[in-house]
Parts: sequence; C-alpha cells; structure tokens
Amino acid sequence: MRYEVIVIGAGMVGTSIAWHLQKNNSQVLLLDKKLPGSETSYGNAGLIQREAIHTHPFPRQLTEMIRVLPNQGTDIRYRIPALLRYHQALLQYWKYSAPATVKKIEAEWQTLIAHCTSEHQTMISASGADELITRDGWLQLHRSEDTFKEAIESAIAAREQGVEHNVLSLAELKAMEPSANFDGFVGAIHWLNSWQVSNPSALVKAYAKNFEEMQGTIKESDVKEIVKEGEGWKIITDKETYYSDKLVIAAGPWSNDLIKPLGYNLPLFPMRGYHQHFKVTNKNTIHHSMFDMDKGFVMGPMQQGIRITTGAEMTTMNAPKNFGQLQTVLKFARKILPLDDAVESEAWAGSRPCMPDMKPVIGPAPKHDKLWFAFGHSHQGFTLGPMTGRIVEEMIHDKPLLVDITPFSAQRFSR
Repeated sequence: MRYEVIVIGAGMVGTSIAWHLQKNNSQVLLLDKKLPGSETSYGNAGLIQREAIHTHPFPRQLTEMIRVLPNQGTDIRYRIPALLRYHQALLQYWKYSAPATVKKIEAEWQTLIAHCTSEHQTMISASGADELITRDGWLQLHRSEDTFKEAIESAIAAREQGVEHNVLSLAELKAMEPSANFDGFVGAIHWLNSWQVSNPSALVKAYAKNFEEMQGTIKESDVKEIVKEGEGWKIITDKETYYSDKLVIAAGPWSNDLIKPLGYNLPLFPMRGYHQHFKVTNKNTIHHSMFDMDKGFVMGPMQQGIRITTGAEMTTMNAPKNFGQLQTVLKFARKILPLDDAVESEAWAGSRPCMPDMKPVIGPAPKHDKLWFAFGHSHQGFTLGPMTGRIVEEMIHDKPLLVDITPFSAQRFSR
C-alpha cells in the first residue's frame, strides 16, 4: 500500500508529527520497531517544561570541569569509548557553549518552548487525556544559598518570556510537601505554568490512539533500508515493504543510522538516562515533581510509583547498563523520601538525541525532495513533540509557519 506520508519514529515527536498530518487529511503511516511510548518517551521525568527557556551548555568554567572529571557525579557521568566516538560532536558542543553563542541559541530555542503547553493542550483535548495532566507546576530544590540566589534572579528575568514562578522558603516548601525531609536545602523555585504528566508513556499512547481513530496507521517494524524511488520513497522493513510520496525521519537517537546511507552524517550523539519506581506509601506521598538542582536528579509522582530519574550519562547506544549513577542518586533521594520497595527488578535506561548546538534539527533534508528531519531535541522531545508536529505539518503542506525554522535547519552543520 502507498501512503501520502510515512513517519519513522514513534516517540512523542514522531507520534505528534503523524497526528498533525493525519488531522490535516493526509494518509499517514507511523512506523517504528517499537509501538508508541515504548522507548525514550516512556522514561522521562514526566514534565512539559514551559520554564525550559535555557539550554544546557558544555561546562567551560575550570571549577565545573574539575568537578566532573572524577566521574562520580549524580548529574553527569561519561564513558571513555563514548568520548572517543563522539569527540568531534563534543568539540562542537564546547565551541557552541561560549556565552555569546549560547545567548543567540537560547533566543532561537525559546521560539519553540513558548508554544509547548498550548500545542500539547490541543492534542490532550483531542485525545481525552486530561486525567494524565496536573497543571500546578513542579519544584526546583536548592541546597546552596548562592545557586538559589542565582536561580531567583534567572526566574525573575524569565517572566519576560511568559514563565511564571513563586519563590518558596524552607517553611513553605515543607508545608507544600510534608512527607519530604528537606534537611540540607535552603528553598525552592515553584515553576507554576509547567505541567506534570502522571504517565508519559500513556500520554504518547493516547495521542497514538487518537491518530488511529482519525484513520492513521501504526506498524511495528524494524526499518532495514530507505530507498529513493522516482518521486517517492520505498521503506524496506523486516516484515514488509512500504511506499510513500513523502517521508519524515523522527527516530530520535537512531535517526543518524537511518539517514547515513542517504549521504547525511549529522553530529548527533546520545545521552543516556536511568529511572526506577518505588511503591507509594503514606510516608513518601508527594504531589509535585522535585528536581534537586545541586545533585541533578528528579523525584516525581507517577502512576507506577515514585519515579527517580537520573541526570545524563555520556555513553554509546549499545553499551551495557551501568547503574552506578542511579545508585548514587538513590542515596540522596532516600534522605528526602523513604523509598523502600522498588517496583521493577531492574531500572529502566534509555537514550536521548542531542545536537552540539543544543537545538533540534527540524526541516527539509538538504539533498532530497520530499524528505524531512525532526530529531535532536535532547531532553525536551517530550515537551516539544506537539510543537514539532505542528511545524512539520505546516512545512509539508506549504502553510505559513508558526515560527522561523531557519535556526533548526540541517544545513547549519555544513556551512
């Protein structure tokens, strides 16, 4: 069967693209080796981050680099094989992290973040997924008076970007989350107009179900080869061959493997995260996700239990799991909440697709007609999926674009 558009990648980004295309009268096939919501979209912190107007530059201060070097941190760890394999992308990452460059990058990045909740709401309403969403923000915890002061100044400045917050004293923090032990903390920022999702995987699945209700098609297959055939595309999988007029690659950290045979080699690199759930009791019940700013991990109330989510591990896609970072995180997390019984026998691990300039690739492929890219959202694919879906649909159907996509072009790495 021939489709108007095939979207490869069934995470939040790919599912959102397929949803927007199908809603606008395309005949769409959503194709991936796992069903929607089964990979990276399953394992995030469950936040739609309206406050995420800043990127995460490579450490450039000597004190920060010295802190990371022992490789024992809770927020970031690395493995030598990954540093060797992705050294060129990491060198670009360091260059793009110069303060003047970051300022320009963040101005471009903010054009996407500004629409994240409104674009999610469109899909939430259509999918009947409102019961998964809590709209009373999340808590950014601080252990240091200096970093707390800096965070308050940054939050005040963020009001100009439409980001709302409250500053919480330690007493106010304890009143808001009485089950938690905040010894060692000095206060918190309450980000008010960011949203919590009680089951990220279920939200992606709800979007995918609504896509199917609009007569969209989902197939679980492993793509083996992509072939340009005449004016369209042939997608050869382990199960079947599919044909389409147009093709979108939105396969997250696997995207480069799909486009390299077509002559593309973008500086995409993965960052791994881990999480584990713990059973909820009367003693550890919390109502907001809490990010320990100084230790770099998130604790959040999920349908599956209390989810403890690590920072990032720089490693290769197929490297074996290393639970050292999570185990260190749990030592700090257990001082905040009693976490006695793990829900899973083994923690989950998944990779996020990162670009060295901290911006996703969204736009037409430079060398082929009727081919579009949408990947590299780093830690914000869950937040920016619906926004990306809208932009890609607008591009494919030659509509006026909600934002300028020039800063997100794949060609920016070949200039």
